[in-house]
Amino acid sequence: MMQKLKSALLVGAVLGLCVQAPVLAAQTKKAEQGTQKKAAKKAPVAASSAGKSSGKSLAKSAGKATQSQSASSKRQPVAGAAKPSGKSVSLASKPQARPVRHVTMSELDADPRRLALYSASALVIDQTSGQPLIEKQPDAVVPIASISKLMTAMVVLDAKLDLQEVISISEEDVDGLKGTRSRLPVGTTMTREAAMLLALMSSENRAANALGRHYPGGLPAFVQAMNKKAHALGMYHSRFEEPTGLSSNNVSTAHDLARMVAAAARYPEIRQYSTTAEAKVELNGRIRDFHNTNALVRSDNWEIGVSKTGYISEAGRCLVMQARVADKPVVIVLLDSVGKMTRVGDAQRIKRWMESASLAADRRKA
Repeated sequence: MMQKLKSALLVGAVLGLCVQAPVLAAQTKKAEQGTQKKAAKKAPVAASSAGKSSGKSLAKSAGKATQSQSASSKRQPVAGAAKPSGKSVSLASKPQARPVRHVTMSELDADPRRLALYSASALVIDQTSGQPLIEKQPDAVVPIASISKLMTAMVVLDAKLDLQEVISISEEDVDGLKGTRSRLPVGTTMTREAAMLLALMSSENRAANALGRHYPGGLPAFVQAMNKKAHALGMYHSRFEEPTGLSSNNVSTAHDLARMVAAAARYPEIRQYSTTAEAKVELNGRIRDFHNTNALVRSDNWEIGVSKTGYISEAGRCLVMQARVADKPVVIVLLDSVGKMTRVGDAQRIKRWMESASLAADRRKA
């Protein structure tokens, strides 16, 4: 009996264990599933939290980097910045951001391109030393338009003709070449002096032609005298065909014209008439206002001794002057400028550059 009871108890224990095992396994599985669900629920929150934290960190880093780059770019001169060309650029080899450069007079002819002159030909001569300060194609032979009228005035004055003699405008003085207009109708009478004033100040073509036509021997003799005068001045690359400059066959070089302007400056009448800003002239019983074609003669910033402008399509805009710039007497020749104000702009650039050089030289002496 005892043996049977022990066997029964053993079997019961085994059966109890078999029943508890699935239950324990099920409980364990449920516990594991619960743990996984909790972990799954916490994971997005953790990821979101981590993302926010990371985002803030990145934003802070990016902000610092941007501020650092911005500060670096402010400190770095633009001209010295290396461009992404794929090549290593040494900042030392690149020019720094340039302030206004003060140059010495000895540097003026070293690199005239600094001035960015827009006239095709340009020349500035220091009359004291005779040395060129600025040169740009000074030997190019080009049409000179109404700059010719300076030669016209010199030939008239050299002939010592009576400036108070009355001359008239005829059909022969009408421009049949370019068709330019004039405020001097055919039949207008004036003194030779008034005609010279209008030719030099307002560039009146009919007045200039009338001056040549009333020369002893007429226009042929006058043109011959113009070319003879040019040769006497050493203007060996110049040729004149008529007194107005309307013909593109009136040609010269900047070097030759510098000689002509310097010579013209020795005539008090040319100095006075060519720099007169405006004048009232009586023509046929009526008072008319005339103005200088060079606006610079009306400027208080310029001290001009001789002035003449010129324009025909073949010559472009031209300007010659004898002036005092930076306390130096100079001759300025600007030929074939494109644009109505380019020649004036070039003259202003030359003046500012020379004044800057003069100031720099004075500082060094001090």
